[in-house]
Order: sequence, then structure tokens, then C-alpha cells
Amino acid sequence: MRLFYYFKEIDMMKIIADENMPYVEALFAHLGNVEFVNGRELSPEQVEDADVLLVRSVTKVNKALLENAHQLKFVGSATIGTDHVDLDYLQQRGIYFTNAPGCNATSVGEFAFIALLELAARFNCKIKHKVIGIVGAGNTGTAAAKCFEAYGLRVLLCDPIKQAEGDPRDFVSLNEVIEQADVLSLHVPITKNGANKTWYLFDEQKLLSLKENTWLINCCRGEVIDNRALVRVKQSRPDIKVVLDVWEGEPKPLAELVPLVEFATPHIAGYSLEGKAKGTFMLYQHLCQMLQQQPELELNGLLPTFSFKQLNVDPQINERELLKLCRVVFDLRDDDALFRQHFHTAKGFDLMRKQHTHRREFSAMTINVETSKSISAKSAMSDCKKQLASLGFS
Repeated sequence: MRLFYYFKEIDMMKIIADENMPYVEALFAHLGNVEFVNGRELSPEQVEDADVLLVRSVTKVNKALLENAHQLKFVGSATIGTDHVDLDYLQQRGIYFTNAPGCNATSVGEFAFIALLELAARFNCKIKHKVIGIVGAGNTGTAAAKCFEAYGLRVLLCDPIKQAEGDPRDFVSLNEVIEQADVLSLHVPITKNGANKTWYLFDEQKLLSLKENTWLINCCRGEVIDNRALVRVKQSRPDIKVVLDVWEGEPKPLAELVPLVEFATPHIAGYSLEGKAKGTFMLYQHLCQMLQQQPELELNGLLPTFSFKQLNVDPQINERELLKLCRVVFDLRDDDALFRQHFHTAKGFDLMRKQHTHRREFSAMTINVETSKSISAKSAMSDCKKQLASLGFS
């Protein structure tokens, strides 16, 4: 029996979707009636007669939400993580579940790289000889490592789970990363149990053990760092520089922590237009597969043309000029300023996320490296092209 017979007639399907998910109307409207909701405040009553539920990480998908949703046959989360979803309950109910692993990996990797360049500019230093510790070598950690390595930086990977699974890459322990790395970039899922739990992975003891002048970037989950402990440590260790995109207790960040952080953003590291579009598109593909239908739409047709499609750069581009180039794609300072103005207001955190619709990835921009007739300049031009291409620019 064709699977879509589990649903009502296709054009009568009710699709409940988080209002912050882009391109839902374009991708899903021909499959059913789409109704947008506030994902953080979604109630059981709103999903009672839903056939399809499309969420992000702010929605707790569990028995309390779905107990009376008797028609529900498909749940899709446009996220990498699944800690907000009761997978056992969905399996017991026979509800198809899918997420979007890797959808925003490039976006998060580029965010971490840009954050590093911004820190270097703020403190008037170069990053060329810094050692980068990547904690969590999944999709986003791998994407971050790709950017750092493209710029010629030494990268240390720490992921005991990947290591135990036989991943062929070289790994070091967390203690080794803390001892050796000048920069720590965190990319782990949140887990509360087991030998490799990540809840408060960086507690007060770990934070105090960071080497002098460590830069700490967190764009995975807020509770990977004990935020109250971070306040205490920052007050006694101003040498530690911190970039936080994620916060314990979202959407209400710890107010005392915000002034102590060098760059602060509202969980938007993965919020490039490309990353968000990929997440929604992956759910669309899975629903079509479940309905045994051929997808009618393509991802490339969704994205608008970037306003700065093409730029010329000098082959001798330096670090500050590279940062200026990155700022054309995404200026972290803008989001930091907005965050400090609005994080404390009612719904300010979520509103900033909802309105974050401008950011693109490096691939949106085509770079022309200026040519020269001299042999040395031609070599520099070739090296520059390779590096920018490795970073992701077109």
C-alpha cells in the first residue's frame, strides 16, 4: 500500500511549521495546508489535527506535546541535533522522524572562522601561528576545521566518540587540547549521561585550567559551558576571551555574563540563508520520499542572488583585508551590537533570530584575484585563489 494513504488526501494534509523556518511555503504548500506557529510556545492543541510537524531546536517534541496528535505521521526537525526530540516516543507511536544533519555545518564553520578573525582584529594580533582545538569533530566541527586548515592553521581534533568508532583522523584528548590550543572551538551535541557527557563539559575547573590568553568559541549548545562558572572565571581571568553564540537558559541568557563576552549572538551561527534553506529542503525531500513522490523543486531555485556577487581582491591579501572580505558576507559586529541592545527584552532573543535573514555563506560571493605579469605576482595570485577557494569562496 502506498504510504501516503496513511494521510488524508494530499491537498488536505495539515502541516504545522515553525515560523522561523524559511522556504516552507515554497516547498510544502503544494503538499498540504501550511500553518505557521511560534515554535517555542507550541501547544498540544495546535498539533492535535496535524499530519506533519516541522520544528527547530526550540520545540520540545515529546509525549506532552503529541499525546493527542492522533493523525501525526511525520516529524521533521531542521536541525543537526535531536536532544529536543523524544525519539523513543516517536518510534513507539510509529511516527516517522527525520532531522537535517550537516545542513548548517558550513555556516557554523564560517562563523567560527570569522569570530577568530574578529578577535584578532580587536586585540591587534595575528592568528597565523595559533593552534586551534576543535572539540567535537562531527559535521560542524569538521567544517570549522576545514576553514582553519585552509588558512594554514594547525588544528587539533578532540572527539572520543568518533575516535572509538574508528574515525581515521588523528585525535587528542580534551586535556591535551586544553594544554596545547590557543583557541578552543566547541562543536558537540548536548548529552547528559555517560562517560562522554557534554553537559557542563567546561565546568569551573576546566575553565580555570585553560592556558593563558585562550580564546573560547561556543556555537553548539549553551549548556556545554557552565555559564555561572564562566562569569566567575572571567572576572578573575580577563585574559580568556570568549565568543558565545549559544547560552545556558535560552532564550534568557545570564545577564551578568553578556558584558564579559567579547562577541555575543543569539544562536545564529548556523543561520545563513544557505544553511536554513538546506535544512528545510532536506525535510521536504524526506517527506516526498515517505509519500513516494518525486520532489518537484530544487534547492538552488530558492536562494536570492547575493547583492555583492563579485569582488576583486589583491593577491597579497593580508589578514585584515580578509576580514573585510568576510564582513561583506557576514559582519559579526552587527549581530553583537543588536544582541547587547535587545537580549534582555521580552522575546528579544527569539525576535533577533527570526529577523536574522540577511547572512550568506562565502560561496555566495565570486572573488576575482587581480592579475599581474610578474612571475612572483602570478605565484601569489595562484596561492591566493587556492586559499580563498579552500575557504569556500567561489
